[in-house]
Amino acid sequence: MAVSMVTPITAPALSALPGIRHGFFTRQGGVSSGLYASLNGGLGSQDDAASIAENRRRMAGVLTISPERLLSLYQVHSPDVVIAEGPWQGERPKADAMVTRVPGLGLGVSTADCGPILFADGEAGVVGAAHAGWKGAFGGIIEATLAAMEGLGARRRAITAVLGPTIGPNAYEVGPEFVARFVAADAGFARFFRPSPRDGHAMFDLPAFIAARFAEAGVGRFIDLGLCTYSDPARFFSYRMTTHRAEPDYGRLISAIALG
Repeated sequence: MAVSMVTPITAPALSALPGIRHGFFTRQGGVSSGLYASLNGGLGSQDDAASIAENRRRMAGVLTISPERLLSLYQVHSPDVVIAEGPWQGERPKADAMVTRVPGLGLGVSTADCGPILFADGEAGVVGAAHAGWKGAFGGIIEATLAAMEGLGARRRAITAVLGPTIGPNAYEVGPEFVARFVAADAGFARFFRPSPRDGHAMFDLPAFIAARFAEAGVGRFIDLGLCTYSDPARFFSYRMTTHRAEPDYGRLISAIALG
C-alpha cells in the first residue's frame, strides 16, 4: 500500500505557514489488524512491532522525513517538555511535549482521547507538539510548551496552536472526585462541567478547558478542530470506547509536525 493511502487531517491555519508540514493522522491507511486496524502508531501498544514500524514509516513519508526522525515520547501525563535536536539516543524521554527549531525532525504525540496539540511560529521557525489529557492540561503542559518555544526564539503572539481529535464533552463522564479536584483549584472551573444522566456524575468538556488555558496564556491563535475520538470509531482510536467494549488494548493516533 502506498504512502498516498495515508491521508491525515490537516489544519488550514498550519498549512498556510511557510515551511511547516503537519498531520493529525487517523486510524486509516496502515497495515495493523484487529483492534489496531489499521494505522496504529503507538509504540506502547501490544500491536505487532513490524506493523507499527511500517505504519510510522508511512506517516514519516507524508511529512517527507525519514522514519527515525519521527520522534515520540514516553508519555506520562506530566507538564514536562523536552527540546528535540535530533533522533533520541537510547530510550524515549519521559515527557509530554517536544519543541524544536531543527528542520527535518517530526514531533509526534500519541493519543486515544487525550488532546493532541500542534504548535508553530512560522516566522521564528519553531514548532512543538503536546499530549494534553486532563492531567497534563490541568498541570501546565500547555504553558510549559509555550515557554519552551519562547526559549527557542518563538513569540507567543505569533504562535498558532491547533487541537486535533480529542474526546468530546458528550462522551467524557467523570465522577464527583474529579469535579472536586478542579473546583478546589479554581471555582470558575465549574463551567467546564454539566450534569450527567448518572446521579452524582458530570460531563467534562476537555476541549473547552484546553481552549481556556490557551486564552489565559495569551497565545496568538488557537483552533479546535472539533473532532471527537469517541464519536467516530471508524477514524479514531478511543481509550474510553475500548474500556466500554472491554477490549484488552487499543491503538494510538499520531499527530505530528515538522519544519521543512
